[in-house]
Amino acid sequence: MPKMKTHKGAAKRFKITGSGKLLRRKQGGNHLRRKKTKRTRRMYSQALPVSDADSKRIKRILSTG
Repeated sequence: MPKMKTHKGAAKRFKITGSGKLLRRKQGGNHLRRKKTKRTRRMYSQALPVSDADSKRIKRILSTG
């Protein structure tokens, strides 16, 4: 059985913390950005944790070995 490759599209979108949690960014942060308030634009810069329902699947496609 060959090695499982890292899903490069997912690797660019998710980050694994030192404790093993997954972080994601919010969608829609660049589209129509001028009409969003400064508060809303700031909220797009924060990373959020991935839900538990999705984290197992995402960790599997991010694993390199």
